[in-house]
Amino acid sequence: MKRILLVVIAASFIATGCSLFGGKKTGKNGELTGVMNRPKWDQPTPYGMVVIPPGSFHLGQNDQDVNYSQIAHNKQITISAFYMDDTEITNNEYRQFITMAMDTLPADVAELVYPDTMVWMRDFVFAYNEPLTENYYWHPAFDDYPVVGVNWYAASEFCRWRTAHYNDYRAQIEMPPLPRFRLPTEAEWEYASRGGFEHKIYPWEGPYIRNSKGCFLANFKPGRGDYIADNYEYTCPVRSYWPNDYGLWCMPGNVAEWCEDDFEETGYIYSHDLNPVFRDPKYKQQERVPGGAKIRKVIRGGSWKDIGYFLSCGTRTYEYADTTKSFIGFRSVVTLIGRSGAASF
Repeated sequence: MKRILLVVIAASFIATGCSLFGGKKTGKNGELTGVMNRPKWDQPTPYGMVVIPPGSFHLGQNDQDVNYSQIAHNKQITISAFYMDDTEITNNEYRQFITMAMDTLPADVAELVYPDTMVWMRDFVFAYNEPLTENYYWHPAFDDYPVVGVNWYAASEFCRWRTAHYNDYRAQIEMPPLPRFRLPTEAEWEYASRGGFEHKIYPWEGPYIRNSKGCFLANFKPGRGDYIADNYEYTCPVRSYWPNDYGLWCMPGNVAEWCEDDFEETGYIYSHDLNPVFRDPKYKQQERVPGGAKIRKVIRGGSWKDIGYFLSCGTRTYEYADTTKSFIGFRSVVTLIGRSGAASF
């Protein structure tokens, strides 16, 4: 009986490819090899994005700003590598989202994501902005201008759609999915805006908003209302002026940009020093949806209607998540995985 049992076990061993338990060709010769034939991973750079290498920097103000010293505390933090859109999301890019995603979105969400074109009239009373209300989002003349009138929830929905759109294609070619597209954390935004410079007021070298030839370096509100002095009275095409040393255009000025973080004056104190993000604990999960609590979200970078102070890398302010404005847009980021440490860049 024992002889018969041994014969059966031996036959099973041979039939299952030299594995007593029928596994795949893993652990040849009894070695620890991991699961074989796993997909190879080499994260691609999505179209229109640039890589931001990992590093550490001092988050917060870089000037003697007494009024805001309590909401932009200096703090050394470390940021992991990520990809970031080299420009703000444009009207035409957002139109692709509307065109492709509208049939799949629930009715309440579909209504949410259309840009609010009335912001041009609502934000500025007694100003003739009807031409922008009628044309800014729809007309091809503004295709390469930043989309505005989009609240924080709509920007987040865009990122979810972009993730699905990108990874559906990768699934078709049997490639592993990319980490999700999302809004940048406040710390990621500031780190990227600085372009590798430490303790600088602006994303460029020098403490001034003009270059050596007297040209303005961003789209904002010069002087006491001389909007046209920087060549644009409203927004400008997203590849205007000069990119910073990371290849990012219009980080300061043009439109302010939504970030992932909840705004809290003392949030820097509580947030971690490695990839920090602040989510206010007083808001419950069910309140973090459209129609929930009035949540304050960080916006960064200043805009075409702001004075030069808001172009500073360390200046922070907020708007409510369900608010739409003619001076707020956004750009997306993607976490870079599989590589760690500055030596790999």
